[in-house]
Amino acid sequence: MIKDIIFQIKYTFSQIKFNRKKELNQRLKESFGKLKDDSFDFDSIEKYFRKKDNSRAYQILSDKTYNDLDFDDLFMLLDRTHSKVGQQYLYNHLRTIKVNEKKTKLNEEIITQLSENPELRISVQKKLEKLKHKDAYYISSLFQEEHLNPPKWFIVIKLLSFASLVSLILGFFNPIFFIVLLGVFCVNFVLHYWNKNNLVQYVGSIPPLLKLNNVASHLFTSSLFKKLNPELPKSIKLINEVKNRMSFFSLEAQLQGEFEIIAWLIFEIFKTMFLLEPLLLFGVLKRLNTKRDEIENVFKFVGHIDMLISIASLRKGLKTFCLPIINDEDKIIAQDISHPLIFNCTINTIEIAEKSILLTGSNMSGKTTFIRAIGLNVITGLTINTCFAKSMTFHLLKVFSAIRISDDLMNNKSYYFEEVLTIKEMLKESKNENKNLFLLDEIFKGTNTVERISAGKSVLSALTKNNNKILVSTHDIELTDMLSDEYELYHFSETVNEKTIGFDYKLKEGKLKNRNAIRILEINDYPKEVVKEAIGIAKELDQTYLTKNTTGNNVYKK
Repeated sequence: MIKDIIFQIKYTFSQIKFNRKKELNQRLKESFGKLKDDSFDFDSIEKYFRKKDNSRAYQILSDKTYNDLDFDDLFMLLDRTHSKVGQQYLYNHLRTIKVNEKKTKLNEEIITQLSENPELRISVQKKLEKLKHKDAYYISSLFQEEHLNPPKWFIVIKLLSFASLVSLILGFFNPIFFIVLLGVFCVNFVLHYWNKNNLVQYVGSIPPLLKLNNVASHLFTSSLFKKLNPELPKSIKLINEVKNRMSFFSLEAQLQGEFEIIAWLIFEIFKTMFLLEPLLLFGVLKRLNTKRDEIENVFKFVGHIDMLISIASLRKGLKTFCLPIINDEDKIIAQDISHPLIFNCTINTIEIAEKSILLTGSNMSGKTTFIRAIGLNVITGLTINTCFAKSMTFHLLKVFSAIRISDDLMNNKSYYFEEVLTIKEMLKESKNENKNLFLLDEIFKGTNTVERISAGKSVLSALTKNNNKILVSTHDIELTDMLSDEYELYHFSETVNEKTIGFDYKLKEGKLKNRNAIRILEINDYPKEVVKEAIGIAKELDQTYLTKNTTGNNVYKK
């Protein structure tokens, strides 16, 4: 009877385990190629990037360009990782442009295998999900941040721990030593809880490090991943030297997490009596301090694999994508390019060769979206070797932008002054040996017309030197005439009907010939006298401009 009950219990647990495994496999299989259904804690995701030494990178994407190109939204689209380590690694990778053709080729080999072999991919994903808890965000702090140093009086802790041990042993021979033990315990109690503030800083990072090392060890058994870092077993081995001491913190976390009150209480008394927490904590930190490189090696190995699965999943879910052709030709050629964040985005094709691009068009016609699309595709092409286009060819570029400018009231800086500083940095970068891609939206729109056109022309001419590529939008038709020798002119237009405005978002050659701003006022029921006066003033201004410049073509059409 008892045997039957035990058998039934074992069978029930095995069925539960089997069903959970089956559900996990199904979930991982179905999620491949789909957006991640998860929240994004960018403060934690950015931790690794913010403290990473990326000084050897070709370019670190600035916060300005990051915000201009809506990179938070882009990251949420691209991120299909299964661990917090992979998420941090992917974020850093997208903001850190490096040039390594050999590594890119290896990445593509692994991505192909992961895409074509679902069983391998799912087995790897299951390992990675062990690092899905938010505590894994703090692993990077173990090799990027300074560790706590023991207090100068740390020898007192060692002496009190030894005194407890001696008092306990002698107490079995002479009960008076139990009184001594009680006195020492009271002192130790104070020190034990003093150390809790130190412990709490690491109880979230040390246990995940053990999981990370274990996951890396399992992943390295696959021949597919060994080429990423053939020397990884050395790092795993060195971290394992501290494994037993670190396991103490895993036990602490487990007991607290499962609310095993009785076990926790006994364990807490034992730790307090011998001051185990401060002794082990500072001992572990001292050893981990010498293993920073090894921890980062393991971190990058696991994060890299997770990132490659994320790229494979991204491509699976895209209708159109391409691997970019990055060569030495001084051209940017994009065929059927789209903005990745716009559903059913209108595609466009462009070639940027000897001349840069000057865009005209009304608001909401698609100018800024197109500029962002080019910038985003260059960046994703350089970082994850994926472009949202039928084909894309470009040379190695650094990307800078001046699109979303705002007043900095905290530092008493106006919109115009912020833009001046941003474009000043562009002018500085334009003189370097590197080839640059500059993205600008309505340059100097924070100042008056005469100075805006004058400064805009001189700046845009200066930026084209040294074979830099520029995409700039403007409402100033005068600039199209002044810059026609240095810039190819393109425009976006809209159709204004009786009561509606329609946009096709298609890129068209030449400058915008028709203006519809006043017409839009009219269809939105502005007072007739206001519209009539606006039309009259526009005609007078056009006539003045046409008299001065016979090549102009500014005609208001109703």
